[in-house]
Formats: sequence, structure tokens, C-alpha cells
Amino acid sequence: MRAPLPLCRPLSGRPALALAAALVVWPVLALPVPAGAQTQVQSQAQRQCGPREGILSQLRDRYGESRQAMGLAANNAVVEVFANTQTGTWTVTGTFANGLTCLIASGGAFETLDEPSGQGL
Repeated sequence: MRAPLPLCRPLSGRPALALAAALVVWPVLALPVPAGAQTQVQSQAQRQCGPREGILSQLRDRYGESRQAMGLAANNAVVEVFANTQTGTWTVTGTFANGLTCLIASGGAFETLDEPSGQGL
């Protein structure tokens, strides 16, 4: 298993749970921040977010991950799941309309599932 990306924290070892958690947590990231906490949040965002092409290049070149799934969050951010099906590493990202991409979660033991709709949970 690879070391976690320096820009994110593992959320879960199960991709389905990670995606569900990301879809719940991601809209919270877009809420207004009180003025006193703004500097801390900006500093944290600088470590976890960057230009989309730079983030995707790192996922592709460093970890061999490619996009496996995507969806649109309530705040209009595009949420994507990237994975390397050979090594099992995975990463969940969220991208805003301005091209800023933020790392939400990463982990290992990725599995592709072929479950009928409405089953498997």
C-alpha cells in the first residue's frame, strides 16, 4: 500500500463508504467561514487543493490512478473517484467551476463492484 498523498487524509478503506462520506462532507467545505478562522482554513486549503491539471498529473504519474466514477455534489462541485486497479490505491477529489481541485480522501484496497441498482448496501 502506498503512503497517503501529502495533501490529503485517508477517510475509509472501502471506496463505496468513502464516496458516500465525500458526498456528505463536501458541501460542508463550501460553507462560509468566520473571519477569525479564515486564515487557518486558507492555509489548510492551500495544502489540500490546487490546479486541476497538477492534481490529476500527480494521481496519474505518481500513483497510476485513473478516473473510475464521478458525480455532481449539491454545491455544484464535481466529485471524482480515481483508482489504480492493479495496486488498489484510490483517491476522491472535488473540483469547483474555477478549476480548483481539492483532495477529499485516499486509501487502498479499491475494488470494482458490479451490483444491481438498489442492492449491495
